[in-house]
Amino acid sequence: MWKSHFVGIIIATIILSIGLVYQPFSAQAEEIHWGLKKATDEQQAEAGGEMDAMLKKHGAIYKGPADKKVLYFTFDNGYENGYTESILDTLKAEGIQATFFLTGHYLESATPLVKRMITDGHQIGNHSYGHPNLAKLSKEGIQKELQKFDKRLSELTSLTRTTVTRPPEGIFNEQVLEAANEIGHQHIFWSVAFIDWHKDQKKGGKYAYDQLMSQIHPGAIILMHTVSPDNAEGLPMFIKEARKMGYSFGTLDDLIMNNLDIPLTLLPE
Repeated sequence: MWKSHFVGIIIATIILSIGLVYQPFSAQAEEIHWGLKKATDEQQAEAGGEMDAMLKKHGAIYKGPADKKVLYFTFDNGYENGYTESILDTLKAEGIQATFFLTGHYLESATPLVKRMITDGHQIGNHSYGHPNLAKLSKEGIQKELQKFDKRLSELTSLTRTTVTRPPEGIFNEQVLEAANEIGHQHIFWSVAFIDWHKDQKKGGKYAYDQLMSQIHPGAIILMHTVSPDNAEGLPMFIKEARKMGYSFGTLDDLIMNNLDIPLTLLPE
């Protein structure tokens, strides 16, 4: 009996040693769920030094300069719920250009709205074709997701490709950032967001307005979802109040070109 126990201990020790040597659950394979310390009193949101270093290495950004009172609107669109047109109307009336991160489903199901976004001067971002967890894919699989979106975009619209991307549900790892860089994509995260993706939990425009005002800060990249009636209602109020506070609204293109911390070698040619 003791011999069988001894053999078992030896086998377990060997397995443990192999695990320690090869480290199958390395940082490269881990899932990172985007999160940060929210902004308060107009002080910038913070992701932390370690995360900042990783993002800088790959040209990824989540906010602009702290000394410029400029805001950047971004919207994630997985499916249409009837409120995007209202949001587009508001942006047009206010002379603001935003970035819309779309999925393949949205491209296919809401093509006329996508074409209007382009006509109105908005940027189209890549939110992947099928909205998978990119951290679970191989580098080749990640690139195929982004390229499949671009291919369908070029077939349906006047655009040939995207240059900015955002991972579904904010889940990523360093391999996701690397894979995107290799095919000319730059990751754009966010510094302002709130729960606004439940299409059947209407809270009113003041809810969206209050959430945005509580997190407003210089250089904020704002994430909103167009499925929310709250956002459609609260957006005009927020824009007007932000301008009263001295804020203006910029584009991601302006931010990318003027942010000297981004390695230019990673920018799309």
